[in-house]
Amino acid sequence: MGLLKTLPGLLISAFFLWWTFRGFNLATLESIRLVAPLWIAGLLAGTCASYWLRSYRWWVMMRSAGARLRTCFRVLIISLAANNILPLRIGDVMRIFTYAPDLNASPSVILSTVILEKLLDIFTLVLLLVVTVHTGKGLPPKTRVLVKTLLGISGGGLIVMVVGARALVRPIKIVFAKLPAKVGKIEHWLLLALDAIRQIGIVGMVWLFCLSLVIWLCEGLLYFSAMRMIGMQTAAGAQLDWGAPLQTVALANFAFLVPSAPGGIGPFEWACQNALRLHYVAASAAGLFGLLIHAWLLVTITGVGGAMFFAHRVHQARRKSLLEEIEELPVELP
Repeated sequence: MGLLKTLPGLLISAFFLWWTFRGFNLATLESIRLVAPLWIAGLLAGTCASYWLRSYRWWVMMRSAGARLRTCFRVLIISLAANNILPLRIGDVMRIFTYAPDLNASPSVILSTVILEKLLDIFTLVLLLVVTVHTGKGLPPKTRVLVKTLLGISGGGLIVMVVGARALVRPIKIVFAKLPAKVGKIEHWLLLALDAIRQIGIVGMVWLFCLSLVIWLCEGLLYFSAMRMIGMQTAAGAQLDWGAPLQTVALANFAFLVPSAPGGIGPFEWACQNALRLHYVAASAAGLFGLLIHAWLLVTITGVGGAMFFAHRVHQARRKSLLEEIEELPVELP
């Protein structure tokens, strides 16, 4: 039954991989060379800065509960590693339930920070698309409308939540009072999320947004360094413009919204290819770059997260396996 549950995602990934690499020319693979080794430093710096800052941003949200920065870093990286190898975003579920005692917080409070984290990421990624909309060939007209709509919705939602966090409590209670008791948990989660945002405050939210922007710019540095490292160029042999790495970062991360195999394999490569084709990169080279950068992210994050997971297990002398812990996860929030 477990295999059957993961089969649809595997099929979706297989389809996207086939669609991305159909007609792939092996000569493209043979042409990949380490042209500028110095850019390895940028690749490492972008990777380390991006994920350390994610941990710091989460700690800013969690510090009122007494969580430590080192613990937030460990839990976040382990959860990302688990997302890369296990289906159904199990890593996020583990972050909320399994590691709640380590963070000195209830699962509901952690859930509220995860929701806020996703909102900030969506808003920042859409903002990057808006800023780079006219670079390269430019986004298709329908995509531009969609991007601007998403920016308005996510930005407006954040503003309403930050400015009106306290004022929204009463209307939410009135609305849910008229709904069936079964949806009471949703009201509980919303109120916890609003309380967490209220405690952060407007200044704190501005700081979180600035951190989110720096996080994704560091991710852009990662992609830019990888492009320079292998000497990626347009089909005409010209240098890529400044919008290429930022658009690739945004579209590749939105691809994780597509249901697929763990780690977003397939949709990620397809999104990278389409982003780079907007900047006049040949389809084969663009798809191969997506595969290489995805392999780098999967190996580094899964490797570091796995090492931290097992080191913590040895330190705590805990004997249960990861799969046993997953089986014991509750089916709903307390």
